[in-house]
Amino acid sequence: MPLRFGQEVQAVPRQADLARSGRRIHGNCEPSFAPVRAAFEKNFEAHGEVGAAVAVYHEGRLAVDLWGGLRDADRGLPWERDTLTCMMSVSKGISATAMAMAYDRGLVDLDAPVARYWPAFSAAGKERITVRQALSHVAGVPVAESAREGDIYSFDTMAAALASQAPL
Repeated sequence: MPLRFGQEVQAVPRQADLARSGRRIHGNCEPSFAPVRAAFEKNFEAHGEVGAAVAVYHEGRLAVDLWGGLRDADRGLPWERDTLTCMMSVSKGISATAMAMAYDRGLVDLDAPVARYWPAFSAAGKERITVRQALSHVAGVPVAESAREGDIYSFDTMAAALASQAPL
């Protein structure tokens, strides 16, 4: 929960206090990834983390799989190995890396119209929008206005909605 102006900050519990309260760290961590575990623990000890999880795959194997704290602080429910959580902007880094690799390999021209690669995108006045503009969030298509609840789970539905969307 974010702090409000004038709100008193409580002391952050140490790992021993976390263990007593049921908010201890669980899971496994390969010895060579000990700094990851230390940083994860520090989030609880020094930064007031309430509940979290982290997984790191290295060379195809799970090297770090840690979780701890509370998934619901108000009710005292512990973070479990399979606790679901909302994640924001997770795909941006992966997408940026993939696009940079495609550019480096000559597979995409950043100054070409998006329609070169996705002809349906040229509808509704978007024929001159470039890949660079789309990647820079200046294409005027921040939302798919025609999308309805649940449409986000259908690639084809969302692609059609974005393709038909006029720039805002």
